[in-house]
Amino acid sequence: MQRRIFVGINLPSQVKKRLAEKIKKWNDLPIKWIKEDNFHITLSFLGYLEDEDLSRICTSVREATENIESFDIELNKIELGPTKGKDARLVWFSGKASEELKKLQEEIEKSFGSFNIDKKEFHPHVTLGRIRKNKWQILDSFPEVEENFRISLPVDSVSIFDSRSEETAGEFIEIESCPLK
Repeated sequence: MQRRIFVGINLPSQVKKRLAEKIKKWNDLPIKWIKEDNFHITLSFLGYLEDEDLSRICTSVREATENIESFDIELNKIELGPTKGKDARLVWFSGKASEELKKLQEEIEKSFGSFNIDKKEFHPHVTLGRIRKNKWQILDSFPEVEENFRISLPVDSVSIFDSRSEETAGEFIEIESCPLK
């Protein structure tokens, strides 16, 4: 069976709750909000993989993280992304990639070897909602979805997730959590 796999940082439950509270003020906008339990930062999207590949993925991530020290990252803004206005696709909680976070992402991606990883500039963010494009584009004016909101997050583990979006309307199942040093 194929699974849709990605590697990410799971957020502490208290951070998920705070984010869910913050976005309530925009509930009337044409946005499909992500379930609070699914808030995370994606480090690497692997796509559809066979079950037999999962063991190798888990081993690769474990080995990539075993010598990386825990660290903190800062996210500081809820905003539209990756662009604003008519072409916005997401509402996300974003920040700048620290050197530690970039190193973690690079080590994880290097560990996959033969897997084809999409190489684009890493922009750490938590996707909070997806714009309903058809309804968004017919709005008379595009609302401002923006709030400064600073949180320092401890990064002490990385998780391998199964994204069961088609089966269960956007449910992410944690397959394994790999602690940092």
